[in-house]
Amino acid sequence: QVQLVESGGGLVQTGDSLKLSCTTSGRALSSYFMGWFRQAPGQEREFIACISWTGGATYSADAVKGRFTISRDNAKNTVYLQVNNLMPKDTAVYYCAAGFRPTLRSEDYNYWGQGTQVTVSS
Repeated sequence: QVQLVESGGGLVQTGDSLKLSCTTSGRALSSYFMGWFRQAPGQEREFIACISWTGGATYSADAVKGRFTISRDNAKNTVYLQVNNLMPKDTAVYYCAAGFRPTLRSEDYNYWGQGTQVTVSS
């Protein structure tokens, strides 16, 4: 089992950048395929990006491709989401998730953090 804690969110202006972190404890991070999702008020949870166990492969949603980058440091038990050129439509709670197989589907992930709020003002 693994516990996930997100951090790094905040209130920013359009065009700003943030680096979100997902720090894990319990079972080694290298055991898990990792993903980032977000959920805006009144909307369904949305896939953002995922990364393979060693970080050798990543995939991002079209909505964020070129602006958001997922990475991981298994030695530090941390997964990152670098978010650049933020826009008001990026306002949401951002979640990291851990699973055992490559997937974009939120229902296939086994463990979730509590989320970190990102608010982008215009």
